[in-house]
Amino acid sequence: MCKCRNVTIKPRTSPKMKRRSLTALRDEHPPKKSRSDLAIYAMVTATAVLSYVNSLHGDFVHDDIPAVVTNGDVVGTNSLKQLFLDDFWGSPMADVNSHKSYRPLTTLSFRLNYALAGLRPWWWHACNVALHAACCALVARACVTIARLQRPFAALAALLFAVHPIHTEAVAGVVGRADVLACIFFLSSLLVYHRPANNKKYVWLSVVLGALSMLAKETGVTVLMLNLIYDFYRCWPLVKRSICSMKFEKKCTGLSVRTIKVVVSLALLVCFRLALLQGTWPSFSPQDNPAAFHPSFFVRLMTFCYLAAFNWWLLLCPWTLSHDWQMGSVPLITSGWDPRNLLTCAAFGALLLLCYRFIADLEVQRHTPAVVGMLLLVIPFVPASNLLVTVGFVIAERVLYIPSVGSVIITAYGVQLIWYSKPGTKAVLVIGLAVLAASGVARTYRRNADWRDRATLLRTDLVTLPQNAKLHYNLGNFLRESEQQESAIKHYKEALRLWPTYASAHNNIGTLVSGLENAEQHFLQAIKFNKYHVNAHYNLGKLYKKSGRAYQATVMFEKCVWLQPRFIQAHIELLGLKPESEKHRILARLVELEPNNWEHFVLFGNWWRNNGLVGPASKFYLEAMRLSFRRRDVELPVRSDLISFRSTALMYRSLGQKSRTLQLLTRWHTWRRGWPSAAAAHMYLRDWRLKMELEGRVQIYSKAVNPTKSTKCFDHAQLTVETATTYTNKVPKIEETVKIDEKNNYNKVAKKGGDVNSCECKKCGTKKRNISVPSQIKTTHNKSETGLKDKQCVRKDETVKNDAIPTNMIGTTITEHFLMKTF
Repeated sequence: MCKCRNVTIKPRTSPKMKRRSLTALRDEHPPKKSRSDLAIYAMVTATAVLSYVNSLHGDFVHDDIPAVVTNGDVVGTNSLKQLFLDDFWGSPMADVNSHKSYRPLTTLSFRLNYALAGLRPWWWHACNVALHAACCALVARACVTIARLQRPFAALAALLFAVHPIHTEAVAGVVGRADVLACIFFLSSLLVYHRPANNKKYVWLSVVLGALSMLAKETGVTVLMLNLIYDFYRCWPLVKRSICSMKFEKKCTGLSVRTIKVVVSLALLVCFRLALLQGTWPSFSPQDNPAAFHPSFFVRLMTFCYLAAFNWWLLLCPWTLSHDWQMGSVPLITSGWDPRNLLTCAAFGALLLLCYRFIADLEVQRHTPAVVGMLLLVIPFVPASNLLVTVGFVIAERVLYIPSVGSVIITAYGVQLIWYSKPGTKAVLVIGLAVLAASGVARTYRRNADWRDRATLLRTDLVTLPQNAKLHYNLGNFLRESEQQESAIKHYKEALRLWPTYASAHNNIGTLVSGLENAEQHFLQAIKFNKYHVNAHYNLGKLYKKSGRAYQATVMFEKCVWLQPRFIQAHIELLGLKPESEKHRILARLVELEPNNWEHFVLFGNWWRNNGLVGPASKFYLEAMRLSFRRRDVELPVRSDLISFRSTALMYRSLGQKSRTLQLLTRWHTWRRGWPSAAAAHMYLRDWRLKMELEGRVQIYSKAVNPTKSTKCFDHAQLTVETATTYTNKVPKIEETVKIDEKNNYNKVAKKGGDVNSCECKKCGTKKRNISVPSQIKTTHNKSETGLKDKQCVRKDETVKNDAIPTNMIGTTITEHFLMKTF
């Protein structure tokens, strides 16, 4: 007789298609989660800050100079719109010579740093250290929630990540912020996508974070692929059941929808990144990546595989570190009997074992930390492995910032397995881990000191890699800038001994050796080994110009312009070699290339003045003065406002235009003082107009004493200042317009028998000089300036009311001035 007749048996239902929960494994004595997590985060961030505290006193070194100090997108020379059109180094993405590295998010952080602290390196390094500490906290969170490490071992992994010496280039070097920012958004996307709560919005949020990671550095887009692969790993038991039954159940829609979203988003982001290339790939040379240009496929394959294994070795034993691994640092593997192939086989053998564990663990999923660590180790490194695209470096330590997360997770998981499988080895493990962490802190602290300045970094890395020709070349550049010419030539020659076809070394030796023949020989050698070397052509043109060979110099400078159309120095040199009829075109081109450079406007004004056209000359002089006052917070080496003011004042004085000289002086004082409000400037200009009226009356009273005294009248249209953007379109037409206006004025006055140098008003019948203010700051003394089309003269004794200053005169934008230098 059944005794269970009152027992209700529930029918067994099939499980829903959901990802497995990623709750952390339970400890033997579980603490309170909130307090333990906060303790872990505090400990990890404090360790990261203390490990890199000595990097705060470092200077801008290596790639920091072109990416930050001289980058117009960072220091504010270029507009914010131009920042999104340029690459990481400040060159337009459409330029064929662009590096094609598009990282606007990192450049925006640099620009914010500059706006808050200028070019004081301490604040830039402090920002890098703070971002690294935040990244360490995210690593600890990912180890607990994603990798499912127990909390003590998750803290161990985060500590190893915080003190890893391989990160010194990414943290101590300002340019390495791109990798740190990308890692922050990378881990954030990973954490958001695999949240325990099943919310559709989290998928799109993870895609947005992945896109931000890509905008910080290109390798960040790989997080979408990692999310998708790990999602399949978590849902594999249910996927396998659906495959075996050959029936697509409704419960599989969750994974299918997520897959479609991620794949479509990844495809769009990749297409967007390819569109930014503007139809051209970045151009690299054998000096940047020698293995990529070797004709043998097997040599390239063996070398690239060894480089991948060597990068993994650097994660395990980061003792040999250098900021530059190019040109002889890693010799090519040309034979299968090379002993370095053993390291390649060992590394790929270990990777195959991890892959086997990955496949064998799909059903039970007992070794999730090993799987997560392998995915984080391999997937973010693929873009830098030369397997998909050719990169411009041999080894770069900063690209290992994200893969190192996978390395420390695998290490911590191995310690966790040994800790529980062999309890007798706990004391040995504790001592070993303490030694490992202490050695990491010591090596990181010592490596940060190497990044203190440029000379220390170069000399230290040259001791590590004496066979690196690039390091000898860079040290030679530093010694040349330090006026140590003999030592610089010595290192240049050593670079040529290690790399005989080093064109830049030949070019720089040519700038230091004595004797025109020796210098010419080195410049010709540089052009021989690199026919597109712009600096060698320019220096050879300067040499020909100095020796009196004008035709050959012109050919070299024209070749520079052909190779690099925006080469400003070559255009300047051509001004002194081209005939007068061709200078107008060169000057117009200079103004078009750099519309915010006051020097070009002064040169153009000199050309107009030398050709007898005073009206256009005054326009360019006044525009140069206006541009020079757009940077009040920067101490310029040359007082550009005085140069343009002096040129304009001398021109007016030579023509007897004393009133215009006084007007120019008043305007210069107004711009120079920087009025806090429009009312103050308005009162100052009313005072100036009173002086002008008194001066006009004095001239009328003294006319009987000196009746022949008269001045030349300029037409208002000639002296109205236009904006800098219109010069490129209207410059070729200025000369013709000015000549026609002067001819008409001369004919009108000559027919009436009056003085050619005076102007007669038709309405009042009084001969007088029109006083116009050719700038943005001027008084409204005729109706044409108040919006009416017809110009009418006003008597000087009439009272002018409702004077106002246009709002576009106050707070002009700021532009930095660069002096032209010779390479």
